[in-house]
Amino acid sequence: MTFYKTNQFAKLANVTDRTIRYYDKIGLLKPSFVMSNGYRQYTDEDLLKLQKIISLKELGLSIQEIFPLVKNEENIKDSLVLQSRLLDSKISQLEQMKETLTSVIESIDSGDMDWKKVISLLQVTNQDSNIIEHYRNSNHLKVRINLHDKYSTNTQGWYPWILEQIDFGRISRLLEIGCGNGQIWNSCKIDLRNREVFLSDISKGMVEEVRNSLGVDFNCIVADCQKIPFKNDYFDAILANHVLFYVLDLSLGLQEISRVLRKGGFLYCTTYGENHMKEINEIVQSFDQRIKLSSHHLYETFGLENGEEILKEYFTEVKRIDYEDSLVITESKPLIDYIMSCHGNQNEILGPRLGEFKDYLNELIHEKGSIKIRKQAGMFKCKK
Repeated sequence: MTFYKTNQFAKLANVTDRTIRYYDKIGLLKPSFVMSNGYRQYTDEDLLKLQKIISLKELGLSIQEIFPLVKNEENIKDSLVLQSRLLDSKISQLEQMKETLTSVIESIDSGDMDWKKVISLLQVTNQDSNIIEHYRNSNHLKVRINLHDKYSTNTQGWYPWILEQIDFGRISRLLEIGCGNGQIWNSCKIDLRNREVFLSDISKGMVEEVRNSLGVDFNCIVADCQKIPFKNDYFDAILANHVLFYVLDLSLGLQEISRVLRKGGFLYCTTYGENHMKEINEIVQSFDQRIKLSSHHLYETFGLENGEEILKEYFTEVKRIDYEDSLVITESKPLIDYIMSCHGNQNEILGPRLGEFKDYLNELIHEKGSIKIRKQAGMFKCKK
């Protein structure tokens, strides 16, 4: 094993000693060994971690977001594959930017300036942040699905249960809004050949991912449910799985859903209750009271408690169906991944203390045999 002093380590990576000392101070990259005289010694394994930090930082991730990615106990190949995928997206965006720049230059040389191409250039240039945003959304969604798939006590599974509630016998056209990565349709055993299924999401990156994974059996479109690009009474059914509480103007969104839904058609929308996963919040706050996993409670916008009252303004019949389930978690890592995927301040607070937090969770699991989490989720079946 090769050992490097701080200045040697920094020189190998073409960064300053100050940068290495800063990463050490905040706990992002600790040396493998500290000598009795206080000298730090780094190894080749530390060099790989540093390479990952530099690569992810260059791609646009914040230090808080990089913390859990570096602390994850993944193998070298998985780490490099992640970086390669992000770089592929970056390269594609840069190539598109170059093509647009060339086109604008050619229009100037011809004496016929095309301002539409300038607008296109602005849009392409702004896509850089979308690469990272799509990575965040996609990765967070996969982490959440993984926790539920691995530790849920209801063996049927959330997605098969949703599909079971939908009366496909009366459906020729179905629209899903906020389809995410399209995971629900991977478990679909229903013959869709004589039906049109449209999968929509506000994220272009998500739609591309769905299109690549599900193929030609689905119509994949970028769309906002506050402005659905279809004519009145077009769909027999609309599915909104854990999405309505994210809509900026819920009233406008529900008006649009009602508009494109035919008379007698159904909206199937799912949401959470106020007790959903409550124990996770209690666990992180018992570790550090400053942690807030969300800046606001989604169920307050649209939840099991208030959903029926909200929906009755737009639909003639509204029926609530609950899904009985819980989590029995026996490993700390999937729970940590889930917690770090939340939208609160946990990355900032837990990032430097992930090792300590992992030990804390492992102790809880050791004492009780598992960590039990209540789930409170369900569906509203709404008839127009």
